[in-house]
This record gives sequence, structure tokens and C-alpha cells, in this order.
Amino acid sequence: MAAAAAGGVYEALPPASAFTPGRRDLLAVSGLDGRITVWDSRGGGGELRREFVPSAHLSATCTCLAWGGPNRESHQKKKRKSEATDKDGKYDLLAIGTATGTILLYSVIKGELQSKLVGGHDNRVNCIRWHQDSGCLYSCSEDKHIIEWNTQTCKVKCKWKADNGGGVSCLCISPDGRMLLSAGRTIKLWDLETKNLIRQFTGHSSAVTSLIFIRPPGESHSSCDTMGLYFLSGAVHDRLISVWQVRTDKKEKNAVLSFTLSESPVAVDLAPSLSKDEPMKLAAVCRDGQMHLFRHILNGNHKKPVAPTSTVQIATSGNDESATPTPVPILSAGFYPDGESLLLYYGSTMQPVIEKVALQTDERHVCLVRDVHKSVSLRKEVAVTKVKTPLVNKDTNVLIPGIPGHSAALSVASPKSDGKRKPDDKEATIEERLGSMDIDFPKVQSKGGLPQTDNFSVLLVQGLESNDPHILNKVFQTKNESLIKKTVSRIPVYAVLPLVHELTKRLQGHPSSAILMVRWMKSVLVNHVSYLSSLPDLVPQLGSLYQLMETRVKTLNKMSRLNGKLYLLITQVAASEISQRIHANQEAQVVYEEESSDEESGEEQNTDSDDNWEEEEEDDEESETSGDSEGEEEDMNVDKVNGDSDGDPGNESEEE
Repeated sequence: MAAAAAGGVYEALPPASAFTPGRRDLLAVSGLDGRITVWDSRGGGGELRREFVPSAHLSATCTCLAWGGPNRESHQKKKRKSEATDKDGKYDLLAIGTATGTILLYSVIKGELQSKLVGGHDNRVNCIRWHQDSGCLYSCSEDKHIIEWNTQTCKVKCKWKADNGGGVSCLCISPDGRMLLSAGRTIKLWDLETKNLIRQFTGHSSAVTSLIFIRPPGESHSSCDTMGLYFLSGAVHDRLISVWQVRTDKKEKNAVLSFTLSESPVAVDLAPSLSKDEPMKLAAVCRDGQMHLFRHILNGNHKKPVAPTSTVQIATSGNDESATPTPVPILSAGFYPDGESLLLYYGSTMQPVIEKVALQTDERHVCLVRDVHKSVSLRKEVAVTKVKTPLVNKDTNVLIPGIPGHSAALSVASPKSDGKRKPDDKEATIEERLGSMDIDFPKVQSKGGLPQTDNFSVLLVQGLESNDPHILNKVFQTKNESLIKKTVSRIPVYAVLPLVHELTKRLQGHPSSAILMVRWMKSVLVNHVSYLSSLPDLVPQLGSLYQLMETRVKTLNKMSRLNGKLYLLITQVAASEISQRIHANQEAQVVYEEESSDEESGEEQNTDSDDNWEEEEEDDEESETSGDSEGEEEDMNVDKVNGDSDGDPGNESEEE
């Protein structure tokens, strides 16, 4: 956690290692003890060629390695001609970057330190690259600068600032030697002649650790067209390898292709295609110890991420009944010049196991069973025969491990005894023994009087210090807002930055867990804003968090539009389903049909004419008059039948 608090992102990476380019005949490994060993990788490896221990290896540990050719001018001299004819003269110098900013040039042929490059960087060296034509050396550091070194004079040839937000983590030189790629959290393309910025690429939320140019098929090393030139990049805590196209005419900033991984990459190697129809081969070793192989033809944009064609793992045999097969992590890998065989490096840094494997299979998962325990033998120093106890003065205070920031003093004075117990002496109780130790417990205001070790704040600090995922998962799985606020407010100040880095790493994981991490991050920023604002290097400390938030906010507008469209479609589909159900359920219970007469049908047929509407009215009037006359005649006939004739008006008056 100390490296993370200092702004570095390499505390969890494996030790630095590098194969010689081309023939892959040597492997340089930097161990955790500061030793740098050079192993012969031909014939399965196992032979130690050189071993180098820097004089300041405890304070200036090795951070990166890079193989380079011998000095051209030095080989022109007669005294160096014998060395130039050595079979390993092509890669004689091994550049070693240190944590203090110094670069060491170690000669493998002579077996001694040749020169030091001092005074350029004032912070950790992250990456070193040799120029294939000029023999110059390029280095980048956490001090945000790139330096071009003159290896003959061991002086700075050119130095320029490459990033404002954070350190520069990786470098790569183009095949034609005219351009340089640098990467921190953003990738920049530089012109090596003028040191001007050509283009900038943004696509990773964390520090980039891998950069490789992809030469177009059919092009030589000396000439390369930028229109067809590609490069790939991999970053810390990012399970994707992005492929970019170098275009000088268009300002496209999105990656054209991405490869999916199980974890973030720690070692990447490439076998370019020889023709346009032949796929390129990519080998990526992940943090979990697996190696993924990809075969793909670069032919433009590819929106869907490409899955690996094969995944390689190594496990022990477990022949004994009690022994169970255990996975062996792969630390690095490299392609042979033929592009078909792979060189795998696994085992330990004390004696690595280097194996040449020809993977010509279509299986998705390949497990190589190896008996690593029998093949690896650890070297031992001189055995310790005597243990001496240091003499402690009476005035010296002895400190014991305790709560960080507190210490308890033990009284050194103790009664002398010859170790023999007399018959009359009584054995001291445990209470008396503890009282004689005179331990000053810190006063804790609690009911029991002793500090509690089962609350979330103590567990959280223990999990951050020990980097135990089980403890951290137990603490972070809570959803109670008040409990989160109390836990964050009670943690000590020194645990705030490690907590921020841990939450930032977990925010890049699964979305379901990221929802919980947002609550914790909000509580940390609210409760400890005064402490965070007092830090002088706050910008690099929160740089990864800011980049993560920026990438998420960029997609918020698009996701909102997509959410609105999906909501509209879902509501329309639901409404149509409801209407269909209503119409399907409406069935007539009774059906009534009215019969129409012939006259109405005849009148309906006559009403369709618009030209003879006057004639129709006249016919209707005549029919009405004739109908009235006919009705009168019928009434008269009825009266006659009934004997009520009106022929005599006098009879009518008499009746009245």
C-alpha cells in the first residue's frame, strides 16, 4: 500500500523480466532481493549466465529492464573487435531502471557495470527503450518527463515534459524510428526529430503498461506508412487490449479493435502477419497467471470485442494421493522468430523454468501439466549456526508491535534467576506476570475498557494493511448508510488514501459492486475532505478516480437517450398487448338483425339519382293526391256499408 499511496501503480506487478529480441536466447530477471540474473533460454533454460547485484540495490530496486545492442563506435576500435565477434554481441548491454531515477548499463559479455546515467530523472523510472538505428536510449519516469540519452557520453541529449496529470508509464518506438509513443493515462504520439506532439489517444482510465507497434504486412522496418500503421495498448486494472490506427489525416480517437482478457495484462508479445490474408498472433499473459492467444486479421473497425482463440494454463501433476494439482502462474511469454512457437517463463525468480512450446491446436483451453517442484531447486547461502542476542542497555526502551502510531514500552529490568525453581517458591499467577510487564494500555472510552476489534473500522484498517480480500469484502458488502458513515469517520488518517485507491480499483469491476462502492467513496470524500485538500500531490493521487468518473459521465448522455427510447418502446408494446387482450375478450352475447321491406328497398334505390330529383318530387305529390282520393272513396264506402249515408242533410239536423 505504500507504493499506491505514493502514486505508483506497480506494487502488484510481477518482478521485471525481459527476453532478448529476435532469437530469444537470453532472459533477464530482476528478483525481489535486488539481484539481476541472466539465464540461457535455449534448450529449456536453467543455465545461469550472469548475476549482478547493484551496490544500492536495497534503496534503488530495479523497476524495468531493456536489452540493447553494443555501442557502434566502440566496436570500431581494435580493442573491442574481439568482443564484437562474440555470439551474444548483438545484445550486449542491459539497461536497468531503478526506483531513484538512475539508469545502469550492464555489459553481459564483460560481466560488469559499464556506465551510469545520472541526473536526468528525480523519481522512479518506469520504462526504457533503445532506438534501433541511432543507439540512443529513451526513458520515462514518474516525474512526467521523457529523456533522450546519449549512451556514449552518458548525458542527457533532450528532455521534455510529456504529461501534466501524472507520470509516464510506458514508451514504444515506431518501426521506422521516426515516432515515439508515450503513455500515462493518455497515449501521445511524438515526432522524434522535432519533439512535437502529433496525436493524442484517450481510452484507458488507468495507467498504460503495454505499448506495441503493429507493422503493416509487406512493409520493411525502414519504411512504414502511417496510414496503415497500428499499435496496441494495455492498462492496469483493465481487462481489454485496445488496438489503435495511426492516422494523420483524420482525428479519430476511438480504438478500432479490442481483445478481451480474464485480468489486466502483465506481458504482451506480438507476431505480425507476413501477408494481408494471414492473421496476426498475439500472446497476452494476465495477472492471474493465464496466457491468452489471439489470431485476428486487421481489416478496419470491429465493434464487438474479440475473444481469445486459446487459453493456456500450467498446473502441477499431483501424482501423490495427498497432493492435489495446483496452478502455476505464467510470468512472461515471447514468440520465436518463426511466429509459431512460444517461450514460456514460469516458476520462481531464483531459478526460472523456461520452456519452448509449439501450440498448434484449436482447443479453447489448454492445460500443461508440469512437475515444477522437482525441477526448481532453491539456492542456499551459508547456514546460520549460532544465534546471538544483542545486548540491551537499561536505559533503552523496547518497543512492541501495536496499533499504528502507538507503542508500548517494556521495562527491561527483571530479577535474575538461574532458571531453577526452589521447593518453597510458589508459582506466580498470570495476573502477577502481566502486572510485572508494566504495559501502558491506551485509555479507550468504552464500557469494557478495552479496544473493540470486531467493529467495521478496525476490520477495514486491517484489511487495507494486509491487503486481505476476504476482510475487505466482508466490510464493503454492507448497505446501511449510517454504518458506512460511522465506519469511514472512525478510520485513522493514514488509511484514507489506501481506502480511496481500493475503492477506485473496485469501481472498475462489476456494476453491481460498483453501486456499493459509490456509497463508500461519497462518504470518504465528505468526511475526509479537509485532509485530502491538504495533500500537495492530490491531483496524481485522485487521477485514476477522476479519469474513471470522466469516462462514465461521457456515456451518461447516450445511456439516457437509449433509456428513453427503450422506455417508449416498452410502453407501446405493453399498450398494444392490453388492447389486443380487450378486443379478444369482447364477444357478442345477442345479435339482432332487422328485416327491410320491399318499399324501403325500392325507395333506397330511387334516392341514388341526383339528376331527376324534381321529377321524383312531382311523382310523390301525384301519388299523395291519388292516395288521398282513394282514401276518401274508401271512407265513403265504409259509411255506406254502415248505413251512415250523408246524402240528406236534413237527417243530420234531426239527429243532432
